Amino acid sequence: MTPGHQHIVRPGDILPGSGIRFPEPDWEASPYTGYTRAHWETMADHLVGSAWQWASPAGAHLNLPGPASGSGVRSDGLEGFARSFLAAAFRVRGADGADPHGWLDRYAEGLRAGTAPAGSPGAEPWLTIRDHDVQGQPMVESASIALCLRLTRPWLWDRLDENVQDAVESWLRGAITSLPAANNWYFFPYSVAGFLESVGRGDELTAAARERALHLLEQWNLGQGWYTDGDGQSIDHYIGWALHLYPVLDDHLRGEPGIHGSRLKEFLQEYRHLFGADGAPLFQGRSMTYRFAAVAAVALGAVTGDTPMPPGESKRLLNATLRHFLEHGALTEHGLLSLGWHGPHPATVQRYSGPASPLWAAKAFVGLLQPDDAPLWRSVEGRRPLDDHDVAFGMSATGWAVQATRDDGVVRIHNHGSDHLRPHQGEESGVEDPLYSRLAYSTATGPTPRGEVPDNHVAIRFRGRTSVRRRIHRIGAGGGGGWAWAASWHTPIFPQGAPAIPGLRVQSWVVARGADEVRIDRIIGACFPLEVQHTGWAVQPGGHLRSTLQGLHGWHGEETLSSPAGTAFAEWCEIPALQASLSGSVTAGPAVLVSHARVTGRTADVAAGHAEGDTGSTGDADLRVDADVRANADAPVGVVDLTVTPQEVSFRWAGEPALITVRFEAAEVRRYDEGEGS
Repeated sequence: MTPGHQHIVRPGDILPGSGIRFPEPDWEASPYTGYTRAHWETMADHLVGSAWQWASPAGAHLNLPGPASGSGVRSDGLEGFARSFLAAAFRVRGADGADPHGWLDRYAEGLRAGTAPAGSPGAEPWLTIRDHDVQGQPMVESASIALCLRLTRPWLWDRLDENVQDAVESWLRGAITSLPAANNWYFFPYSVAGFLESVGRGDELTAAARERALHLLEQWNLGQGWYTDGDGQSIDHYIGWALHLYPVLDDHLRGEPGIHGSRLKEFLQEYRHLFGADGAPLFQGRSMTYRFAAVAAVALGAVTGDTPMPPGESKRLLNATLRHFLEHGALTEHGLLSLGWHGPHPATVQRYSGPASPLWAAKAFVGLLQPDDAPLWRSVEGRRPLDDHDVAFGMSATGWAVQATRDDGVVRIHNHGSDHLRPHQGEESGVEDPLYSRLAYSTATGPTPRGEVPDNHVAIRFRGRTSVRRRIHRIGAGGGGGWAWAASWHTPIFPQGAPAIPGLRVQSWVVARGADEVRIDRIIGACFPLEVQHTGWAVQPGGHLRSTLQGLHGWHGEETLSSPAGTAFAEWCEIPALQASLSGSVTAGPAVLVSHARVTGRTADVAAGHAEGDTGSTGDADLRVDADVRANADAPVGVVDLTVTPQEVSFRWAGEPALITVRFEAAEVRRYDEGEGS
């Protein structure tokens, strides 16, 4: 986390940049967060107003302050226009056209200037949309502009002069005729086509654009409501805020519910558990600077009815996530969303991100399509499953194991299925991707950046070189009823020199229950003497969380390493680590190394909120470690009766009679209750 000029939003604040007052909490309607629809509407108005402080003379570009993206300043200005437009469009459509700040008039002027011929009076031409590898970023923004025009048609599009409509259509059609990137980008021309068809300007090209996107969506369908973002196994937040949002919202606007809504409902059945008790989303994957866009799918499900969540639970999760970021300094002194997570954080940002990129968070304002008297907003905030018990289950579609603990409100996922590589890349050598390659991620910790000691990683050290985890090959995931497991294997890749040692593989297994993780590393084909290092969770010393990693079998050394660059959550981190030495004897068979990991904290009234005495002064997201939690973290390892062979590992959790058996060749993890045979 990089210190910077941050603004902490409190009830009753005059928000910087817009001068709008943030509402007081309503604890009767929202006993956990105090937030209501009015808070969302106010924040939408605020983000639009603060962005327009940086408008070009004719309003076609909103040139927010900050370093330019890889696409350049003109593209960034278009991005500011398009992404702030999302917040305005959801806000005005949800108010049935009421627009007290006159946002749509400003966007109408910007549309005229942005699509006017170069050199004409007042023209501020937008960049032409071209193929993704030539000049592609305007294609991304075209989808937002098209969606906004569709949402606000009676109050904006229908009032434009026909020559302006023609110019806007001409610019938008660049998205339909250009080549998208090989992922969710195919839904940008899809969204443009949907708008053009909705205003009677469709043709065979718009039909083809929609057909292509839906065809690819079927290829990317993993089941259980999950997709991969393009060919391969790139699983991240784009599944919710893009691959579900665009087709489901399109179906909703067409009045044609279908398979996409059913898949969203199935997706939310698992996704609802991937937020901490404080509303923090899982920190995993790219574009995390979009922050509360992570709840866009939750809001959309409430709007369309494609959700397994009661309205009170949806409302609680939406409010908690928005509040989490506003109370953790996501806004700058200008009232803008910074490039980062809680505050500015360069390692969170990709090359394609510019000053206005975080405004994709506006996708979460889709919930404003529901009026005040809709179930989502009139319901009292309800309980979440994590309020009542620990949550653990395997996700076979993604290769993840989910592990969430009620006592501290932290959600962890163990990653054995998402690597962000395309099939054509094979096992190619390259640097690791911290946002996809790590063994585990959580809602309270972030991965250390590339070049630092990697957290949650198993590395092979050979002749001065250290391996990275690139392509992940799934073995399986499962569990339930309070425990979960997941497993995968990978070829250790050495970024320098020879990329791989023939025949060398690392199998990684995890079995989780409560805050406890049994991690198993099985090293196959070690035909040279090797060193193995396994690291645990990265946390700030003396901070909110406690991280431990203890060797149970095969490890000979423990140490604590440091990451001065920290994470999105901490300026400076410590990471527990284990070491082992392998002789390099192939005849000895696979080496099996077993460890026990934990990351624990304590959440101050996270689940209780105002309902059980929270004054609302510090928010329900503050993590604190008390003496009991520290003592628990330092307690003896909660694993007994450990048995290790080259073929399997078995153990019991301390205080539980059930036997857990991990069988490597059968690729299974079984739990045998007392009296059952193994």
